[in-house]
Amino acid sequence: MALDLDFTEEQEMLREMVRGVIGQHAPNEVVRQLEDDPVGYPTDLWQQFAELDLLGLLLPESHGGSGMSMLEGVILYEELGRSLAPMPHLVSCVLSAGALVAAGSTEQQSAWLPRVISGDAILTPAWLEPENGFGPKGVQVRAVADGDGFTITGAKRHVLFASSAAALVVLARTGDAETDVDLFLVPTDAPGVTLTQQMSISSDTQYRIDFDGVKVSAADRIGAAGTGWATWSKVMADGMILAAASAVGGADYALEITVQYSKDREQFDKPLGAFQALSHYMADAKTAVDGARLLTYEAAWAHGNGKPLDRLAPMAKLFACNTYRDLTAMSQQIFGGVGFTLEYEIQMYFRRAKQLQITWNDTRRCEQLIAVAVLDAA
Repeated sequence: MALDLDFTEEQEMLREMVRGVIGQHAPNEVVRQLEDDPVGYPTDLWQQFAELDLLGLLLPESHGGSGMSMLEGVILYEELGRSLAPMPHLVSCVLSAGALVAAGSTEQQSAWLPRVISGDAILTPAWLEPENGFGPKGVQVRAVADGDGFTITGAKRHVLFASSAAALVVLARTGDAETDVDLFLVPTDAPGVTLTQQMSISSDTQYRIDFDGVKVSAADRIGAAGTGWATWSKVMADGMILAAASAVGGADYALEITVQYSKDREQFDKPLGAFQALSHYMADAKTAVDGARLLTYEAAWAHGNGKPLDRLAPMAKLFACNTYRDLTAMSQQIFGGVGFTLEYEIQMYFRRAKQLQITWNDTRRCEQLIAVAVLDAA
């Protein structure tokens, strides 16, 4: 089956619907109000997404979701990136729910997936650790066997929307081999769990979580022993494609407002866009955005057609996020000093671009994943 770049009428309607709902419930002023907010997302938008079946968009119909393809997911995330709408959709409805779909027990799936899809419960992964990397060796929080369960001790950071989560999907080490990592469902109100809000360059809602002898049962483990990293790698492929789509949406809008500013702002009696050097910067940026979009669409198409994602997912994430960061840095220069002031939107996109670049596998981790795929294929 060939890659078709023409969206169907239904897919275009999805884009229009998402843009309209976000415009109604998360306009620019709401996004600004929610910066550094302990909750960090508009609850009315979240409920509207639930009513429109957008929370379960990518989850199987057998679990109450809509069963849409990754192409529909890309459409949704382009709009989320374009608007900067802060939502726990990726952490709850894609990564956490995806781990449950891939490896969860029947009991775990029936207990959590309907609540995630209805918006009644939010799940979020607790993955990264202080001073540790994105690979399996970076997981050093320990889950030590204790009777018929486990005791978890250690710290996680950059846990998005943790204050709103009913439970965490915790990556914890259960052995000394590189991939001896398991996933555990841990309620955020469990004894020994402490949340501390972190401030970030993007002013989103992140938390450090400390685990002090937290008890979990064997039934709280997602999947068989030692399979956690494989499950996480699978759902992270989805996460990287959608992060790339978010970067494409953000970059596209950032370029749009930059081009408009270059037409409106005059210097030496002519618009900024009339200066050849600046116009070439914007031409290069447009070329890069279109390239990032195509690569992201190819990864989404491959996902929907059962093609390998070991190269395409990290390639899309790497290229789209680097493009987003570089484009917004260029845009800041065209805006000049005012671009850094809070009154202008471009500073928000610049900060979000950098945060997205270093999240859900940073540049170096994406390069490593691509290198492994290329060398294995050689």
